[in-house]
Amino acid sequence: MNKSEKIGIIGAGPAGIIAAGIAGSRGKDVTLIEKNERIGKKLFITGKGRCNITNDSPIEDFFDNVMKNKNFLYSGFYSFSNIDILNLLHGYGLRTKVERGNRVFPQSDKSSDVIKALQKFLDHNNVNLVLNTNVTSIYYNNSKFIIKSNDKEMSFDKLIIAAGGASYPATGSTGDGYKFSKRLGHKITELKPSLVPIEVNEEWIKELQGLSLKNVTISAYAKNKLLYNEFGEMIFTHYGVSGPIVLSMSNSLHNYTNGKIDLKIDLKPALDEKKLDDRILRDFQIYNNKYIRNALDDLLPQRLIPTIISLSDIDPEKTVNQITKEERTRLLNNIKGLTFTFKSFRPIEEAIITSGGVSTKEINPSTMESKLISGLYFAGEVIDVDALTGGYNLQIAYSTGYLAGSNI
Repeated sequence: MNKSEKIGIIGAGPAGIIAAGIAGSRGKDVTLIEKNERIGKKLFITGKGRCNITNDSPIEDFFDNVMKNKNFLYSGFYSFSNIDILNLLHGYGLRTKVERGNRVFPQSDKSSDVIKALQKFLDHNNVNLVLNTNVTSIYYNNSKFIIKSNDKEMSFDKLIIAAGGASYPATGSTGDGYKFSKRLGHKITELKPSLVPIEVNEEWIKELQGLSLKNVTISAYAKNKLLYNEFGEMIFTHYGVSGPIVLSMSNSLHNYTNGKIDLKIDLKPALDEKKLDDRILRDFQIYNNKYIRNALDDLLPQRLIPTIISLSDIDPEKTVNQITKEERTRLLNNIKGLTFTFKSFRPIEEAIITSGGVSTKEINPSTMESKLISGLYFAGEVIDVDALTGGYNLQIAYSTGYLAGSNI
């Protein structure tokens, strides 16, 4: 391939940026096309605006966190690992830190600093960045890729589609990449929301809206069979539950939405039932003459107490010394297993990522080139691969972007 060949890349998210910079570093004539007014718009909001760049675990552990088509990513992860992306960003002045769960963040806690480093990477490698350009259609004709937008037409010899998924449409991820890929003859597997909040049936959940819980365990059961179990943080919403452990759980429940699913929160996973009962009895001795509604502050978040008392069928006006053993048992059971039922996933627009996409069977896993059209490549979320939270999905974007940029 010679320098005069023009390479077009659609989408300036993490996959498109890495692909463009790597191809540019090889002296290629690269144009990176982005519909937004700046690069990395979805990247900007990841990690609650802090950007969970990647994960610091050994690269072989990444495969355990990939939910679909993990073998497809073998070449990508080992060709451009978590260490490689951090070395790249450090080279452009970004300082990073490692937090709980080996999650890597910028030291400044500002996703904008990650984007600044990536912008330097593009500038350094002479990438032609075309912003505010919404690609409306792609045609392949006479070995050329014709890109049409609202106000211009561009022609390229080679093309990388890195247009993201269908989640967070406000960031520009509106499913365009699937439409373009299908138009070019590729199969798109079923699209589903992944890493998405969950709606529940119980009305009382609304009373807890905004309450965050740390160090709890959430479990999902179907016909008393355990489907999922994880320890960590979560939050109640007006429609149900969200937060890290709920988002990860959502990925595991896609295959179980036909039957009833019970969700249970263990509010005190560090205590078995005997130790928890002892703890409750100690608190009851201290607050012996208080109303039960005022006697659980040492044990539970204040906002949760009325709900737990109500679900335990205890009169909140009862004093502690009036509580029966049966009532105490019901209280314990609700603390160890606050139970509600799955209703549905929130819409794909609210999902962190999209599950599904361009079939991996039609992409060369060593190069990211289409097996159907020579010169067409894919990178990032548009491909049918997805992972759990913790920086793994961004690493998929970098690794697939690197392979596309290296091989195009």
